[in-house]
Amino acid sequence: MPDTIVNIAIDGPVGAGKSTVADEVARRLNILHLDTGAMYRALALRVLALGIDPRDEATVSGLCADAALRVEVAFENGMQRTLLNDEDVSGLIRTQEAGLAASTISRYRPVREWLVARQRQIACTQSMVLDGRDIGTVVLPDAKVKVYLTATPEERARRRHQQLLEAGQVAVYQDVLEQLKTRDLQDQTRAVDPLRPARGAVMLDTTHLSFEQTVQTILDLVALA
Repeated sequence: MPDTIVNIAIDGPVGAGKSTVADEVARRLNILHLDTGAMYRALALRVLALGIDPRDEATVSGLCADAALRVEVAFENGMQRTLLNDEDVSGLIRTQEAGLAASTISRYRPVREWLVARQRQIACTQSMVLDGRDIGTVVLPDAKVKVYLTATPEERARRRHQQLLEAGQVAVYQDVLEQLKTRDLQDQTRAVDPLRPARGAVMLDTTHLSFEQTVQTILDLVALA
């Protein structure tokens, strides 16, 4: 990777605020933000649309060998658009159903290898912030800056619940909390690339931090790198 390219890896559990924080960090540094979780959600959306049970590992994994299936990203005015077979699905992938399905299919090695290869290809072209579950551990272990962003389950559920309500979706806090805990368990115990802090990552608990404090902490880390 050329020295002029600086990649910032932000990992952490669901609801930690990775995407919104990464968006703002990238904006202030005038670089791009790659939301890798959106790519898993796009594939999960396809799985659900085809009526496939996300727990059917063989069938889901087989989709990755389908040359007609494409999960891509495009950037417009610095913002990411997630494309599924050339259709912009950026809004469709943000449902609870898609999120849970994405957590399930992300356990499968062929799925992870297929999307990780694409993510590395994108990241090697220019400086960018990447967020997900395995950026610092698998996708870009040599990233210049690695951060593990987290918060208590209750705080993450509160934020996610508010986000869903603001998006016009019907959501019950207790249901969001239980689904979040289920995703945490799936992500942390999967056999392939489980969620964990990367070696050398800075642990950043945002439970009692404001959004601005969180962003500034990461910017300070970049300045020191």
